[in-house]
Amino acid sequence: MKKHIALVPGDGIGPDIVAEAVKVLDVVGKKFGHTFTYDTYLAGGCAIDATGKPLSEETLAGCSKSDSVLLGAVGGPKWDKVASDLRPEKALLGLRGGMGLFCNLRPAILYKQLADACPLKNEIVGEGLDIMVVRELTGGIYFGERGRDGDKAYDTMSYTTAEIERIVRKGFEIAQKRKKRLTSVDKANILNSSQLWREIVEHLASEYPDVAVNHLYVDNAAMQLVRNPRQFDVIVTENMFGDILSDEASQITGSIGMLPSASLRGDSFGMYEPIHGSAPDIAGMDIANPIATILSVAMMLRYSFSMESEAAAIEDSVSKVLDAGYRTADIYTESMKKVGTKEMGDLIAQAL
Repeated sequence: MKKHIALVPGDGIGPDIVAEAVKVLDVVGKKFGHTFTYDTYLAGGCAIDATGKPLSEETLAGCSKSDSVLLGAVGGPKWDKVASDLRPEKALLGLRGGMGLFCNLRPAILYKQLADACPLKNEIVGEGLDIMVVRELTGGIYFGERGRDGDKAYDTMSYTTAEIERIVRKGFEIAQKRKKRLTSVDKANILNSSQLWREIVEHLASEYPDVAVNHLYVDNAAMQLVRNPRQFDVIVTENMFGDILSDEASQITGSIGMLPSASLRGDSFGMYEPIHGSAPDIAGMDIANPIATILSVAMMLRYSFSMESEAAAIEDSVSKVLDAGYRTADIYTESMKKVGTKEMGDLIAQAL
């Protein structure tokens, strides 16, 4: 099978970690008889420096015509003072909105090898955690009407029935393939948009009788994630709540450097990226953790290319390398073997 992938390394450690993910992807191609080709595009701060704006029409067009997109990270202090409509993060919103990527999947998995890195007590996490956050990605407050009027500023959270229904269906479908438990997170005691959200969840629940559904207000959900995270299987929620809760979930798994994500639309097309930031202070120093980006490639193979065996092979290789005691600086503990970005990529590629 031949697939063409758009690479968007971005800023900071983005180029470092994307290079290691491509290294692993090329080994998968050789092992399983696939051909992966690549084109590289600018987005984020590097695009501002080169073109004056965070996302060019060329980048959006190139990504849109590819079979899938692999993104590193964007942003950094260098661009903190640029105009709000030119911030590097606008590239992410532009890519998501421009390609119709409304469904964000953020798995939060506590690997048994990293149990000691979890900040929660052993009796809380038990034998491990495996939570899937399904986040609506192209609506809500990030895309709503906003403005400044003298000493007043405003941002609007707005959702349509269609926008809510399509993401909630994704949540149900994913729950059906897991433990058949769906938690819908909203703020229906305060927000009109959340009241509509809850009404739609309750309406759709009858179509998925095999899935147990419960509702949590977002503040309670944030508390429950650290109080009793094992109660969660699939969490479905709107854009801003999903952004916050998925970052919280990532921290209880030990390191944000371990977790991938997928941004999907209705078909098999998607953009894949680690959930951590650009970490410009360690860019080019060969100490960043590439595992989240490598696992993002595994999600790409699974969700965009239907290559389940290939995805599982990457995930198994990551586990083998962790079992052997190799760690980058962010997950290193005494008695482990500290390695850099490139060596971690090499080890996972060799394990394949």
